[in-house]
Amino acid sequence: MDELEATAAALAASGKGLLASDESTGTIGKRLEKAGIENTAENRRAYRELFYTAPGIGGAFSGVIMYKETLYQSAADGTPFVDLLLKQGVLPGIKVDEGLEPLEGGQAGETSTRGLETLEASCREYVKQGAKFAKWRAALKVAEGSCPSDLAVSVNAEQLAEYAAICQVVGLVPIVEPELLIDGPHSADVFAEASERVIAACVAALWRRDVRLEACLLKPQMVVQGTECADPKPTPEVVAARTLRVMRRVVPPAVAGIMFLSGGQTEEEATLNLNAINRLVRTHVCVCVCVSV
Repeated sequence: MDELEATAAALAASGKGLLASDESTGTIGKRLEKAGIENTAENRRAYRELFYTAPGIGGAFSGVIMYKETLYQSAADGTPFVDLLLKQGVLPGIKVDEGLEPLEGGQAGETSTRGLETLEASCREYVKQGAKFAKWRAALKVAEGSCPSDLAVSVNAEQLAEYAAICQVVGLVPIVEPELLIDGPHSADVFAEASERVIAACVAALWRRDVRLEACLLKPQMVVQGTECADPKPTPEVVAARTLRVMRRVVPPAVAGIMFLSGGQTEEEATLNLNAINRLVRTHVCVCVCVSV
């Protein structure tokens, strides 16, 4: 546990964030094909190498979330990507969930996450390959008066906690990602209430599973209004104040760090909002952004 706490602290290092390069083969293929590049294992490898060998990557990122294919790949000179990152002071991590599936008994569009049945065996192999941390994503729909349902909140919290407990047993720092989706017309107030419910349920489930919070990271969404909301778009300072209010109400100080999602926002929006959060924050909790590529 001491080693896991040290890893969690390194991932939450001030001034750094996570690089999310964990797209599935199909998702990254869409990006390559838009550029007229064939979706082959070699082209995917070469694409990742561009990021992992970028000058100064160690000064910007504390960790890289990888897809399972990428974890086993190497640079053109034969250096495993894991070793390449570690030499630059960047910790390699791995996406371990198997995607979303419809939530039986939930509201329309609600989901749970697949992958718990084989998680422990897979994680042990990822540790052997050099992974230091893992990520599991839950996705919860927000709709005033109906979503997330109590069932969706409970099921996803329990799944996240079980995943986190398994990770710590095998030697991985778990990143707990209860993502609230920003699609829809909901207001920021509705989103804030849903965020409190979801994160509080996750923390309670982590406690019940005896997950060491000091060796665990949280990856929530900032408190923003829905993409179809008719309200004027708030300033970064307003987003920061709303977000910090939620985090301070439900996230224990023991959690090693908060790695905010940038998903659904433009790069500029996410950066300005994160900057405003960091200006307001007055606790020891580190706030970073997870940037997708």
